[in-house]
Amino acid sequence: MPRQKTIALALLLWLAALGAAAQPPHLAAGRSALEWTRRLVELGPRPAGSPAHRKQQALITAELRRYECQVVEEKFTAQTPNGPLAMNNIIAKFRGTSDRIVVISGHYDTYHRPGLRFVGANDGGSSAGLLLALAQQLHKKPRRDAVWLVFFDGEESIREWRDNDHTYGSRHQARKWAQEGALGRIKALINVDMIGDANLDLVYEGYSTPWLRDLVHDTGVRLGYQQAFGSRTPYYIEDDHRPFLEAGVPAVDLIDFNYGPGNRYWHTEQDTLDKLSAQSFATMAHVLMEVLRTLEER
Repeated sequence: MPRQKTIALALLLWLAALGAAAQPPHLAAGRSALEWTRRLVELGPRPAGSPAHRKQQALITAELRRYECQVVEEKFTAQTPNGPLAMNNIIAKFRGTSDRIVVISGHYDTYHRPGLRFVGANDGGSSAGLLLALAQQLHKKPRRDAVWLVFFDGEESIREWRDNDHTYGSRHQARKWAQEGALGRIKALINVDMIGDANLDLVYEGYSTPWLRDLVHDTGVRLGYQQAFGSRTPYYIEDDHRPFLEAGVPAVDLIDFNYGPGNRYWHTEQDTLDKLSAQSFATMAHVLMEVLRTLEER
């Protein structure tokens, strides 16, 4: 290659790298989260206990082990209406200098019913994708409070959302942390669910701890995401934050329950990757990283 072309190519590569470095971190996190969601969706339906679900576990743990954190697999047997079922919560623990913990959680299993090919791009895929992108953002960053990223298994019901046929992973983890004494160290738990929707519109979740819910929503509005965080009409959702609320932990659920007209994409075969956007993931990453900073100052 002529010397002039070599110099020109090197200059272009340097400018591209400089531009990438100058971009806000949340934009890179948004692209990463969407890419991770795509990789998980490519595995197909991923209900708890399925072969695809186990492949997903291997992908998640392999990625987390690339970072400066402790990776814990909390394996347990859930008692379901269909009998015992092996499940696995995955936890990435990023150390802090204090003894306090902030938990960011989401589920990674997908809804299953006979005859339904549900790949769960938004419901199950997006929360896992965002947590993996946040792991990249937390890697080698100094912090006062520890941050635990938790991938809950078994959020979806096995037969029907009633009695205890749901939130298997979060209920198990709340009991386990209570036994270990970790619950009292948790400053806040932020649960994310269905947050990749291109038309992001988060519920002002009514069960959530008011001060924490308002901190997150106010932060979102302050950063310019009025459409996603502007609602102030309470809407009550049963989700993975409830076992922790019941155990006395401040917790908030961030969920978009307006997924498609009349929420019609939810739990249908229309929950596919084309309905998501990197910008929605970037919005969530931006707000959550700012909330982490604010919580550390408390």
